[in-house]
Amino acid sequence: MSRPEQTGAIALWRDRRFCRFWAAQSVSQFGDRITELALPLIAVSALNASANQVSWLTALIWTPNLLAIFLGAWVDHQAHKRRLMILADLVRAAVLLSLPAAHLSGTVTLGQLYAVALLTGTAGVLFNTAYPPFFVRLVPRASYVDANSKLSASRSASYVAGPAIGGPLVQALTAPVAIVVDALTFLVSAVLVSRVSADEPLAACGTSATPSLLRRAKEGLTFIVRHPVLRAGLGCAATVNFFTFVAGSGLIVLFASRSLELSAGVIGIAFGIGATGSLLGAVFAPRISRRFGVGRSIIVGAVLFPAPIAIAATADGPLWLRAGALAAAEFFSGFGVMLFDVNLNSLQAAVIPDGMRSRVAGAYSTINYGIRPVGAIVGGLLATLIGLRPTLLIAAVGGALSLLWLLPSPIPRIRSLAPSNTADTAGDADDDQRPVPC
Repeated sequence: MSRPEQTGAIALWRDRRFCRFWAAQSVSQFGDRITELALPLIAVSALNASANQVSWLTALIWTPNLLAIFLGAWVDHQAHKRRLMILADLVRAAVLLSLPAAHLSGTVTLGQLYAVALLTGTAGVLFNTAYPPFFVRLVPRASYVDANSKLSASRSASYVAGPAIGGPLVQALTAPVAIVVDALTFLVSAVLVSRVSADEPLAACGTSATPSLLRRAKEGLTFIVRHPVLRAGLGCAATVNFFTFVAGSGLIVLFASRSLELSAGVIGIAFGIGATGSLLGAVFAPRISRRFGVGRSIIVGAVLFPAPIAIAATADGPLWLRAGALAAAEFFSGFGVMLFDVNLNSLQAAVIPDGMRSRVAGAYSTINYGIRPVGAIVGGLLATLIGLRPTLLIAAVGGALSLLWLLPSPIPRIRSLAPSNTADTAGDADDDQRPVPC
């Protein structure tokens, strides 16, 4: 029996294919934490980049997501998603290796850093749009939440341990040389993914019948808009992302330093505690969804993710109380985002038909990730006009109100990912869930 036909949950740790894929994702996540630290350090220490130039470096990593709607439409027409994922890993490894090579010859430039950010970001979008259809061929429907929990847990663990490993590594080897480690993790990921077999169906239509790229991209967006579960999920996620980026890690750090008068060490500990909350959220998400239902877990996560920002924003009193408030805010927010992501990602995997997965993922990413820099810009303007504390409170309240997208939708009534459950609550979109020719 092929994997997509299985409906019962399986013991994922006993599934060699999933374990290889999980290992590939885990090792590349730990490598990413090193590059996230090393890339800005190269710009600042080696090239004396300004704050504006460092901001552009960060922005260029996210910029390719604006084209995800078109890349996803193209990926959906490709039969071999695994090959695209391997290609994305190899491209990222090669691009990153160009930095230590240029460092050894003394030719590193800011333009090269920008190119590395843009190309690795584009390869990341390619991987992420090829990922959803591959995931559902690898994991049975009943194990979606468990699989996403394990993948999210390793990502959260990388945020806990990654900086602790990356910092000394950058200090010992220098930032450009440390990036070699991340490049090697992508090579390891490519090898592991190449050894994960999956039953990938051939393209459903020939070249002569292929719709235009623009039409396929439009189909992905239209499918989301017409589907009550996907529409509500995207509206909620985009709203949460907008307001959490209004607060942004930069503004929270600035607030903690200037308004709460916390040292860099205390702020670092608070963020470490927050990463622990994310890890626990990823681990406990399956149990919570089984106890309270997938839909209700999504609602709780949508509120618990942004609302704790208010704890930090209203902090006052002695040092231990201010530091504790920041740590609590980061912990509960981290727990909430994992509860939200694990369940919503699993629900989306359950309701999107095979022929639409990559183009839907592309359209979803364009909106969901494209809103983030807008939120960051608005946050900066608000902080300048009304101050840091009111801006953080606006972010907390606005983000929590994202649940208004979910309440009138079918999502609160979805308890599990059983086909009858998700189909019965999808309303008029049932007709849209049939396989769509590429």
